[in-house]
Amino acid sequence: MKKLLEYKWYLAALALVLCAVALVVALRGAALPLWAGLAVGGLVIAAGYIMGAVPYGLLIAKTFCGIDPRGGGSGNIGATNVARLCGVKYGVAALACDVLKGAFSVLLALYAPAIICEGTPLNPVWLASLAGFAALLGHRYSPYIGFKGGKAVASTIGVFLPLAFVQLLIAAALCVLVIWRSGFVSLGSLVLVSAMPVILAIFGRWELLPLALAVAALVIWAHRANIQRLLRKEEKSWLKSKHKSE
Repeated sequence: MKKLLEYKWYLAALALVLCAVALVVALRGAALPLWAGLAVGGLVIAAGYIMGAVPYGLLIAKTFCGIDPRGGGSGNIGATNVARLCGVKYGVAALACDVLKGAFSVLLALYAPAIICEGTPLNPVWLASLAGFAALLGHRYSPYIGFKGGKAVASTIGVFLPLAFVQLLIAAALCVLVIWRSGFVSLGSLVLVSAMPVILAIFGRWELLPLALAVAALVIWAHRANIQRLLRKEEKSWLKSKHKSE
């Protein structure tokens, strides 16, 4: 019971998200007045924020390793630090959870526009962009941990996964290449979010450009300390850490 109470706010958030999903599914195809449609859209965006706010890296590290990642390594709750402190398999689990929460927030929003507002479907791109960005804000500023959080890179991948799969693959390939050549995960992450607006523009996906620019600004701001360390050549290299562990 004590363990259950420790996670009460997460369970409450899960219940709210499930209610949002159930409502969207139940009202799919219904003819709603404008105010009701906007209310459902707002609920979808709020559900995105709540889903994004769950700090899976922290939960996985504390539950399975007995470690608070905020007190070790880089102090971040993201997959990279969880992998560094707990092991690769736990880092992969945190990565998968963070990707999935971003993707699910967008998928719920893409499903919702079938709800009709005064005969006009809610714009799926606008709603999905708002819900996806809300998930990233939740990850970055989680109410569960004092409005602090991770750097939202994995969740960014999840957000763009259903929206711009091909363009995301190209940006992810650039990210992996930079990490492989430099050893800096932070630099690869910065390349990923910086490349997305450019790649989307090249492909003519103008409708996603506002989201990509907002995401880039959010993630780059989250990496400002990493950027300073990179400029001072003090950033920790993943390759060096790996060689030391070997």
